[in-house]
Amino acid sequence: QVQLVESGGGLVQAGGSLRLSCAASGGTFRLYAMGWFRQAPGKERESVADISWSGTSTSYFASVKGRFTISRDNAKKTVYLQMNNLKPEDTAVYYCAAKDPRSTIWGYWGQGTQVTVSS
Repeated sequence: QVQLVESGGGLVQAGGSLRLSCAASGGTFRLYAMGWFRQAPGKERESVADISWSGTSTSYFASVKGRFTISRDNAKKTVYLQMNNLKPEDTAVYYCAAKDPRSTIWGYWGQGTQVTVSS
């Protein structure tokens, strides 16, 4: 069982930056693929970025490519999302998730952290 706790959200002006962190406990973190998702009010949750267990493979939602960077530190059991050049449309609750290597679904979720970008 993996527990995930996000931090680093807040209020920032458009064009600013934030760095989200997701600390994991339990399970074998280094084996899990990790992802960041977000959900804005009235909208469905969407994938933002994900990273393989080794960190060698990453993918990004089209609208954040070139602005967001996902990374992980397996020794610290933490995954990060560096968000630059933030836009008001990035406003959402951001969640991190973990995927067991034996599964095809994101089975573990954090509680979320609010990111608000003002124009």
